[in-house]
Amino acid sequence: MQTTHKSTIVLIVLIFISSLTSYATLQAQNNKFVVVLDAGHGGHDSGNVGNGHSEKDIALKVTLEVGKELGENPDIKVIYTRKTDVFVELHERANIANRAHADLFVSIHCNAHSSQASGTETFVLGEKNTGRNFDVAKKENEVIFLEDNYEENYAGFDPSSPESTIAIGIEQEVYVEQSVVLARKIEDNFIGKAKRKSRGLKQASLLVIRNTYMPSVLVEVGFLTNKSEGSYLNTKAGQSKMADAIKTAVLDYKKELDQNVGSHILQVDAETMTEEIEAPRVVEGIIFKVQIAAGSKKLEPKSYNFKGLSNISRDKLGEIYKYYSGQTSDYNEVKKDQNAAKLAGYPDAFVVAFKEGKKIDVSEALKSATN
Repeated sequence: MQTTHKSTIVLIVLIFISSLTSYATLQAQNNKFVVVLDAGHGGHDSGNVGNGHSEKDIALKVTLEVGKELGENPDIKVIYTRKTDVFVELHERANIANRAHADLFVSIHCNAHSSQASGTETFVLGEKNTGRNFDVAKKENEVIFLEDNYEENYAGFDPSSPESTIAIGIEQEVYVEQSVVLARKIEDNFIGKAKRKSRGLKQASLLVIRNTYMPSVLVEVGFLTNKSEGSYLNTKAGQSKMADAIKTAVLDYKKELDQNVGSHILQVDAETMTEEIEAPRVVEGIIFKVQIAAGSKKLEPKSYNFKGLSNISRDKLGEIYKYYSGQTSDYNEVKKDQNAAKLAGYPDAFVVAFKEGKKIDVSEALKSATN
């Protein structure tokens, strides 16, 4: 009976550790970089119909074109939330990505406005829900009212309430940094490759990327309510141009990620790290740490739970637990801790700074650095 009890404990521990599997381990198992493409709206949810154009149809055509081009790369696996004119609930779109252990989630939409506004926008999840950003979040989130069990699925979420949208911002915070990298590449390609006007990268609390546990973006390829832009997006040539820009951004993102986390590159970084001795860069009154993970599970801040990393600490923000390794006032030292975390299997590990127990921007902390 005692042996069975011990075996059960060992099994639980193994399952618990496996739940922390990193991006790098998952990619090694799958041997594919998984991209989930989400065509906005669909079925009885038409999206906007500016100038008589159909958002759900244009979004689907652009999405399928992106997927077709990405699918030609043998290292990429493409998964669609929809490939036809069907309605898919917002929470299910995120579930599809999570079940696939996706590396990226890209949701594609068309914009609308009462004016002749024009240009592309790419959104990442965030709490900056003021003005136009809140209007976009409200418009996209109101789709939940078309779902049968929206009260149950979204726990009383109100798209018209700024307080509700702020609350969902923290759930994907650990992925925001990488989401921003992809979003910038997409917008740069809209300008450089597609020769379109860009309104830039934005942050908003969007339900479709609320519960995706990977870098995620929502792309607005242009305004159907703008006469010339709507006409452009309704053409095959326009759709192909926009799809090519998104596809190239994803490939560039993957290439950059491979260079940063590939075993060969990391080994070189490790050798460099041990050979070079940098002078201390101490910042008085600042504590630097490396954020290695975040999630709803409360784990003991012990080395065995975090791939052998030392000096683990834990904070709680709302319902989210954040886990850190290292603790130092020396910025060069914490950069070594960051490299060690990446080598251990946390490729998205990043440096954070605290002053008097409150988190501040690292750039702000470094302004007072002394050598």
